[in-house]
Amino acid sequence: MTLESPVLTTSSVPLRTGPPTKEEMLVYYLGKFTWNEMKTFVNSGDLGLLKRDKTLQKRYLEWSDSIKNQYGSIVNYLVNFRLQWGKPDSLCLLPSALDNKKVLAAAPRVPTSIDPSIPRQLPPLPADAPPYFTADTPSEYISIIMNDWPYSVPAEVEHSLIWTRVPIFHPDIIDERIAPRIAQDGIWGFTGNTSPPPSPSTLPACLPALSDWSVTLDKMVVSEKGTDEEEALVRRAGEEVHRFVKNRWVESGWETAWFVNPPRLQSVPGLAHIHVFAKQKH
Repeated sequence: MTLESPVLTTSSVPLRTGPPTKEEMLVYYLGKFTWNEMKTFVNSGDLGLLKRDKTLQKRYLEWSDSIKNQYGSIVNYLVNFRLQWGKPDSLCLLPSALDNKKVLAAAPRVPTSIDPSIPRQLPPLPADAPPYFTADTPSEYISIIMNDWPYSVPAEVEHSLIWTRVPIFHPDIIDERIAPRIAQDGIWGFTGNTSPPPSPSTLPACLPALSDWSVTLDKMVVSEKGTDEEEALVRRAGEEVHRFVKNRWVESGWETAWFVNPPRLQSVPGLAHIHVFAKQKH
């Protein structure tokens, strides 16, 4: 005998403020994109197509204003409270099947002892720190968390963030011939897929899902396809991130689409981070 999950409604799930719970996401901010659409947007060449629910975005902006008042900046908040370098994420209200741990039932209490007028930066990296992010970067330079404010992903897709104290974009792995392209487009990839990712040519069929944001093909920012050599260099720029994602989200159990935003799209430019959309296989 199996117990049925309770039906979630606006009556049983109160609408709060601050980061949403899983139940709130399911009732008030149900994902507007399918998994195939998400992969198409990632592979389109313009990572700006990836969006957060507009109502949730409004809630995020209200929350971020209060956080800036308390901490001085979002970076201050992340550095001093949210990111727990080298430790499991114990603060997120959204569960992850990968971690399979108990999620807090209420929003964590934010400390009030930080003076927002005093910027608090991360301590300098030690001399033996890696120069850039790799699949083998020591855990003390990494904080892996669920995105407290996920994009409009399907309910079965998790949106994780890999924050790192070391840079992801670095001259040692980004050839100068493709540097302008990476600066405009970022990098992305896919793991665990049993078929090639959706072709960018299929994007027009997915655009109706972006109607709330008035996205049209003429508004996209996309680099032209390069030579075979340039395309190989772009793939090389993302190899270490790709390996890290494959190691954490094992391909026998997970399918992922990952990306690193270019500077023009980074909401927190002071800290390097990777986005991972992960769908568990059944």
